[in-house]
Amino acid sequence: MQTVLVTGANRGIGLALVQRFRERGDRVIAACRNSSAELDATGAQVEAGVDVADDAAVADLARRLDGQRLDVVVLNAGVLSPQSYGDIDPAGFQSMRDQFEVNALGPLRVLQALDGCLGKGTKVGIITSRMGSMEDNTSGGHYGYRASKAAVNAIGRSLAVDLKDRGIAVQLLHPGYVATEMVGGRGEVQPEQAAAQLVERLDELDLATTGSFRHANGSALPW
Repeated sequence: MQTVLVTGANRGIGLALVQRFRERGDRVIAACRNSSAELDATGAQVEAGVDVADDAAVADLARRLDGQRLDVVVLNAGVLSPQSYGDIDPAGFQSMRDQFEVNALGPLRVLQALDGCLGKGTKVGIITSRMGSMEDNTSGGHYGYRASKAAVNAIGRSLAVDLKDRGIAVQLLHPGYVATEMVGGRGEVQPEQAAAQLVERLDELDLATTGSFRHANGSALPW
């Protein structure tokens, strides 16, 4: 049995990940801003009040966990707000900053705060998006989301380098176009299917593949 931490765990992909890990018998710590009835029903250890953009909230999570060993860390919390060129007003620029705080800095903030919980063999999955790929961008727009996901891809690569000597592997994972509340219920796959594939990728992750950027289906993605 592994101990797994999932952020953004109260709904969508995060909730589906908690359910998947719990179904196979793992101990799950579910971090979120606010819990949900569905999350409470999983039997996971729910740690609410965790806003990954808030330094004090993340530090409080670290105090609550008190150095307990984490075998898998899934940094899933994310936000999306679209912007279109020519129409980005001051509120739009603030939305872009908010996306950077959550999508790019959030994973780094959480992992650094929980460094005492990491050890040789720990696996870290950062839920990113192919929308952060430079090569794959053929449609433009979504300035804040694309830029924040490109930033977290760079952060994830650096983490893979910095943690490799400690035996900690890091992978950047695109879940697919998942039908969640974030995208208004549209999507090509259901959260449960995406979660099953993401767990498979994390099971496969080792130091030989640390720093890679992959689709949940296993295919390599361009940077």
